[in-house]
Amino acid sequence: MTGGEIIENRPILDEFGYIINAGWARAPLFEYNPPVFSGPFGTRTTEADRYIIVSTTHLIVFEIMDSRYLGHAGISVISVKDHRRSSHSVDNFFPLGRYNFPLNSEAGSIKFREKKAVLDFIIMKSGARIIKVDYPRFGHNRYLRGEVVLTRAFPDAQSIVTVSPWKRDKYAFRYFRCSPWFITEGVMQFGTTEIHFTRDNAWAIYDWKREIRPHRDIRYWAAACGIAGGKLAGFNIGYGSADSSAGTENAFFLDGLIHKLDQVTFHIPPVNWLKEWKFTSNDKRLEMIFTPFQQRTEYRQILFHSIKCRQVWGTFSGRVILDNGEEIAFLNITGFAERRKTRF
Repeated sequence: MTGGEIIENRPILDEFGYIINAGWARAPLFEYNPPVFSGPFGTRTTEADRYIIVSTTHLIVFEIMDSRYLGHAGISVISVKDHRRSSHSVDNFFPLGRYNFPLNSEAGSIKFREKKAVLDFIIMKSGARIIKVDYPRFGHNRYLRGEVVLTRAFPDAQSIVTVSPWKRDKYAFRYFRCSPWFITEGVMQFGTTEIHFTRDNAWAIYDWKREIRPHRDIRYWAAACGIAGGKLAGFNIGYGSADSSAGTENAFFLDGLIHKLDQVTFHIPPVNWLKEWKFTSNDKRLEMIFTPFQQRTEYRQILFHSIKCRQVWGTFSGRVILDNGEEIAFLNITGFAERRKTRF
């Protein structure tokens, strides 16, 4: 099995469903082909798209997921000023792929409609992305309705893309992409409040995942984006039970370009997750402090399949050494961290 940085298109699996390519890339070069592993492993498939919009006033998370047994569309709206949060999710049983998730992260659309709730993710031919939402009964009996457009902040912007296998499950893998550099424009009507997103005050993180699940998994993940020294900065860091020896998902972004990191450790307060966190990397290139201001837990289960997630939102401050050896500091970049446990 090949690993390391991938610089050309490669399939993830061979004709028998075994993983032949793992590693990381700066663009979505891995070929995702569900028919190869549809058979008995199709029921272990999870597909999920998530957008995290960060502005100077609000942070909004949109997520659509299909784990074959359980379908889910969730939204959280968090006020950066007063730290209040409203969340709402709609679940349905046995979607079995009916949302028609696209095979790649550069084209297609996903439409979730259930119990009068509407959430659409659309990728245009131009590369722009549109998020449409209409939730008549959102948190605290308010409605959430609106549309935002996401565009690439830079023509040559890169993504952190990884394929990670599991050592004890020869069929399980995670195909993951994160792009923390989208510019966001649009308006969301949240009850009586209008939330405006403009080019100079709002950005977005794109999280894309396709996987064959192991029987048990735990994953820690954090991401953020914002302005540091007049440049657009962001990062993606994480680790878990998957084998990342061929390439971690850890990367810092500056004006859309990747500065690759090795292993990163989350130092989480053992009791109160709203206390200060610390993050360090084994290569000494990243040190930062996370100051949380809001958290949320969720638990979903059907039969023997369960997902338990704890999310914390806040601001990140610290220092990073870029690939060219330059050290930069960043202050109060908004983002989040989470721990997600799944059992199948």
